[in-house]
Amino acid sequence: MTAVALFGAGGKMGYRLASNFRGSRFDVRHVELSQTGRDRLKEGLGFDCVSEDEALDGAEVVVLAVPDTAIRKVAASIEPKLKAGTIVVILDAAAPFAGHLPDRPDLTYFVTHPCHPPIFNDETDPKAKRDFFGGIAAKQHITSALMQGPDEHYALGEEVAKVIWAPVMRSHRVTVEQMALLEPGLSETVCASLLVVMREAMDEVVRRGVPKEAARDFLLGHMNVLGSVIFEETPGVFSDACNKAIEFGKPMLMRDDWKRVFEPDELAASIQRIT
Repeated sequence: MTAVALFGAGGKMGYRLASNFRGSRFDVRHVELSQTGRDRLKEGLGFDCVSEDEALDGAEVVVLAVPDTAIRKVAASIEPKLKAGTIVVILDAAAPFAGHLPDRPDLTYFVTHPCHPPIFNDETDPKAKRDFFGGIAAKQHITSALMQGPDEHYALGEEVAKVIWAPVMRSHRVTVEQMALLEPGLSETVCASLLVVMREAMDEVVRRGVPKEAARDFLLGHMNVLGSVIFEETPGVFSDACNKAIEFGKPMLMRDDWKRVFEPDELAASIQRIT
């Protein structure tokens, strides 16, 4: 069995990973500093935590399931104890992109992040339909990047990724730079911001007299049908009226230079703010 040291095992993300590691071929050693997290692991999954040294002894893979803001500190603290060839798995591109990992050319850095269950899916199980994050019941796609290390390490890193994010459909191999374009660039700076604007727009029509339930049903339904055409889930075209509304509405809502959020300096600044 491949030995895996899971740091932050009792946290929100770590608990998800610890649960998904159950029944896999991996020998997982759980590390958690907080008593609350330790109790959560013991009561929920029946796992006892071990010391940092016990977890790292003979570990081939180290998974850092800790917040982005803690990656630098945790990675630096364990780096002297990592043997050459250890695969360090990070769950987000932010800290690696920002240069927060130790300068150890003999370590492998593998970054993986879920796409989360897609809006357009074939789920029929109620639990899967309500699993919006993924990693519990709903199928999802994932992304992974081999930041440094021998290419043959990618297979083991991807195997770990498919276990912790299961059930997995497509597994995309990208670079760390491409992952940073996806998040925070595409998913947070753009998508989350525009979704917040859509929620504020819904609240505004409610303020102007539309019943809230009617406004919500109308907006979410139109997001479904419009999105299916825009993202080529189904063939179709918009009405002339809809196209005119987009033509005149987009300049009112978006700056002409909005795509600069994907420029390297803007991405770097965004990532520095969150790490």
